[in-house]
Amino acid sequence: MRTCLLTLIWAFLSLYVNATSISRKTVLEMGGEEDRDGAKGGKLLKRFKRGWMWNQFFLQEEYTGSDKQYIGKLQSDMDKGDGTLKYILTGDGAGDIFTIDENNGDLHANKRLDREEKAFYTLRATVVNKNTGLKLEPETEFIVKLHDINDNEPKFAKELYTASAPERSNIGTSVTQVTATDADDSMYGNSAKLRYSISQGHPYFSVDPSTGIIRTALGPGEMDREKREHYQVVIEAKDMAGQRGGLTGTTTVNITLTDVNDNPPRFSQSIYQFSVPESIKTGIPVGRIKAVDKDLGKNAEMYYSVVSGDGLDMFDVITDKDSQEGIITVLKPLDYEKTRSYTLEIQVQNTQTLDTRFLGYLPTKDMATVRIGIEDVDEPPLFEKASYVMEVKEDAAVGTAVGSVRAMDPDGYNSPVRYSIDRRTDLDRLFNVHSGNGSIFIIRPLDREEAAWHNISVIATEFNKPLQTSWVPVYVRLLDVNDNAPTFASFYETFVCEKTKPGQKIQTVSAVDADDPVGGHKFFFSLAMEWAYRGNFTVKDNGDNTAGVLTRRSSYSQLHKSIYLVPVVITDGDFPMQSSTGTLTVRVCTCDREGNMELCNAEAQTSSAGLSTGALVAILLCVIILLMIIVLFAALKRQKKKEPLIISKEDVRDNVVSYNDEGGGEEDTQAFDIGALRNPEAIEESQQRRDIIPSGTLNPPIRRTAILSRDNADVRDFINQRVQDNDSNPTAPPYDSLATYAYEGTGSVAESLSSLGSASSEGDQDYNYLSDWGPRFRKLADMYGAEDSDRES
Repeated sequence: MRTCLLTLIWAFLSLYVNATSISRKTVLEMGGEEDRDGAKGGKLLKRFKRGWMWNQFFLQEEYTGSDKQYIGKLQSDMDKGDGTLKYILTGDGAGDIFTIDENNGDLHANKRLDREEKAFYTLRATVVNKNTGLKLEPETEFIVKLHDINDNEPKFAKELYTASAPERSNIGTSVTQVTATDADDSMYGNSAKLRYSISQGHPYFSVDPSTGIIRTALGPGEMDREKREHYQVVIEAKDMAGQRGGLTGTTTVNITLTDVNDNPPRFSQSIYQFSVPESIKTGIPVGRIKAVDKDLGKNAEMYYSVVSGDGLDMFDVITDKDSQEGIITVLKPLDYEKTRSYTLEIQVQNTQTLDTRFLGYLPTKDMATVRIGIEDVDEPPLFEKASYVMEVKEDAAVGTAVGSVRAMDPDGYNSPVRYSIDRRTDLDRLFNVHSGNGSIFIIRPLDREEAAWHNISVIATEFNKPLQTSWVPVYVRLLDVNDNAPTFASFYETFVCEKTKPGQKIQTVSAVDADDPVGGHKFFFSLAMEWAYRGNFTVKDNGDNTAGVLTRRSSYSQLHKSIYLVPVVITDGDFPMQSSTGTLTVRVCTCDREGNMELCNAEAQTSSAGLSTGALVAILLCVIILLMIIVLFAALKRQKKKEPLIISKEDVRDNVVSYNDEGGGEEDTQAFDIGALRNPEAIEESQQRRDIIPSGTLNPPIRRTAILSRDNADVRDFINQRVQDNDSNPTAPPYDSLATYAYEGTGSVAESLSSLGSASSEGDQDYNYLSDWGPRFRKLADMYGAEDSDRES
């Protein structure tokens, strides 16, 4: 049926196009200045007549025939059929897609065309003389339009759509809209008229056939996210207005139900139990409880609160924002001896408003019971206060009690407590505490002007358990006592003109006081009593802790006196009253008429430009230290020049003398004579000791010769002889002394190995006996035996 209808329409249009060759003569007057000039000249311009008229041709797309598709015929009135005319075609696709018979003007399409690619083509035609090539007709433009057929199926903008809708939505709630398009001509037939339908997603959703809007199809009770969250819906679009034979296209829509707060939180258990030691610190978590909410995101956020129980003031619960758990924490210190367990009633609810339409009679909150057991811990002593503040006067005597602290064992044992002061907080050791009763008292004088506050720590230790200790801060404030006299605020020095007026103010003075009276400072100024009647200067108290120094004469003389030292008595107003005398230096100077200083005498200038007392003291100390260093160096140098205690070369008693120089070894024979060690029979002369005063009746030196037996006398005899000599020596000291002689004795076969006692040269030694001493001395025998053989040779 559809094919027949299209054929009839095509035949009708073809006949209509072929009948558009109409002759018409047109005469057109050209406008403008040329036309007017021509009119003045008596000439009339005329246009040539056009031999054909057409506007457009129609051609069916997607032609499937084997021959060229005939479009129509172009014919000019000038064409007499004699073959002298030639038809020429130009424009879109001329010569490739479209061709014209140059002899008769028949127009054909050479290729299969698609309207969706190009809906129309613009062509131009003209007629020329074959022989001359001249145009007989001007170019005329015409259009070839393609007739549409239903050859394109509908297509959606997306292959996959994603949409969402709130759960518990009412029927007909709009979810999303899908849109399909058809490339066919919407102005011709029903090829581009679409209808939408749902092929998958029943019975939850529906689609509007004309607009493609997807809506919910079930009521709130069925669209529950907690039961089903995701849906997949397939939408179909069909052209030809949905009639049979139309082309179709499909798309998929993934629909997710978004959460609404329709579920309250619920505890997973009704009773929770925890246990904590009594020593737990405040703010430390005790345990966690958790409620479950089926909703998501903010709808699942909840908060916990303690609503009742005997632990309402002892514990608190906070909400963990990440895990949505309730964290039970300690608010106040726990004491096992007072309460051993607590019970809490904790409530949980949503932070967001709950949609109660579907809850019915279910509660919007949930409750749970929490039982917390307290475990006993051996605790250190506990002070009655967290800190102590005490006051004492700064002039309190040593031993005065400042205050007392008190601590007790919180456990049931009630162990006695011993007190002490943490000396790291009392480095000056100003205070002490009674170990038994905690009384704090003074052990050194105090001074508020040095430190107004003293912060110390008192330690309480269980007597039976020294490891159980605790600390408490004690703040001791020293109360002020008027024990400091006021002084000048600074060093005052001024001048007075030789010619002045009585009562002229030359200086204003003020005072300072290290004390801190409660009512503030009040100072009184006056001239010292011994100066009150001299008549040079006077002091006027201003009543505001300052005073002015005034002149009492009209003239002063540098020659008579160039400097005046004015004593000013400063008295405070506290009890007991304290006073001091400050000195004001006044120089007498020559002034101009305006009272400006011009010249002072040399003494005054020296005084004014001189150094301060502190600087002079410092210079004096430096000079004294320098002199002491010089004297010390001189003494050390003189001490080095003293002669050694041992003068005699043969005095080998063990007198230790420090020489602070390095000897030359065995070959150094210039430092001392070691002949006594080499020959024990050397003659010794009696030497007088330099460390005692010799008596005037000393016997002359006795020459003693150590006689040794010829039959190898024993070393013991040598030592006995030396002891006897020392005992009979009147110059020996009255105390025991150690004498070392380094005598090896005589009669040894090998004799002395030391070069000191060797009386003969190396050439006289015979080392052949080393070969008889065994393999250990073979190396020595080879060394020295070889030398002997070399000398013999």
